[in-house]
Amino acid sequence: MLSSTTPSEWARLLVRGAYDLHVHVEPDVMRRQVTDLELARRCQDVGLAGFALKSHYVPTAERAAVLNGALDGEVRVLGALTLNASVGGLNPIAVEIAAREGARILWMPTLDAANHRAKHADLPPGATPPMWLALQRDLDAQGVTVPVVDVLDEAGRPLPATREVLRLAARHQLVVATGHLSAYESRVVAEAAFEAGVRHVIATHPEFPQQDMSLDDQLALAGQGAFLERCFTTPFTGKYDWARMAGNIRATGAEHTIITTDLGQPHNPPVEDGLPLMADALRAAGFTDEEITTMIVSNSRLLAGPDPRDAAQRDAAQPEDAA
Repeated sequence: MLSSTTPSEWARLLVRGAYDLHVHVEPDVMRRQVTDLELARRCQDVGLAGFALKSHYVPTAERAAVLNGALDGEVRVLGALTLNASVGGLNPIAVEIAAREGARILWMPTLDAANHRAKHADLPPGATPPMWLALQRDLDAQGVTVPVVDVLDEAGRPLPATREVLRLAARHQLVVATGHLSAYESRVVAEAAFEAGVRHVIATHPEFPQQDMSLDDQLALAGQGAFLERCFTTPFTGKYDWARMAGNIRATGAEHTIITTDLGQPHNPPVEDGLPLMADALRAAGFTDEEITTMIVSNSRLLAGPDPRDAAQRDAAQPEDAA
């Protein structure tokens, strides 16, 4: 069950060293419960390694760089880019600049994906509406809605622009996340990403109502080599049945699962509590400590990649006359 809002001490200890690769915090275009700097301090207090800044609207690599300079290695913040209309959609120069600024994750279109636009208001009865829904309706009312950002052509093949941003992602070894694409689009993009040389692909919250991927789709993505992202907020806010999500995890395997929170909304639990709360829920569902550690700690550290500050510190310590 995901009804508790107080993680156990066991869970706190188990998730130490993990990254939360999907959070929404201040500053943002909508209200959030905590600033990025305050979250970094809280992560340090509870032993989390860091987090990735997710924005649907703006690049976050510069924010991450400023924070990492201020944090002095205590917690690591990862930058990202989401290919929505506000950054030009499938915009190669936006990807190149974000990568050069140190971004780690490249999300395919989310709120501007054709699949999302067609299903953005599709929610189960009683589910908590996502905050972006009100913002999207306000933009629509003002007449500033932009065309969808397509990733495939009419024949279902990746557009040239899709292949170009994936080529750049491979060149800079960014993690590619599928955003709010449909199951079919996600599978095609994952295949194209791996063909381009991308090492790691994440199927973004496949249980979220706008994705609603079948188990067969999830198994296919796992078979391609993608990670399946399981977000705390999806079952906690009533958008998907927790027991069914646990069954999907068991079927696709811990090795193909990455646990994130998608937290930051004012009405939800504190961001730093999401990973241990998931650990408690997974343990109650019968997963072993080793499986939980794989999903929350090991896989998140793999996807976060090495900390470039470690290499910089090693270089600084190297004698000038060393061979």
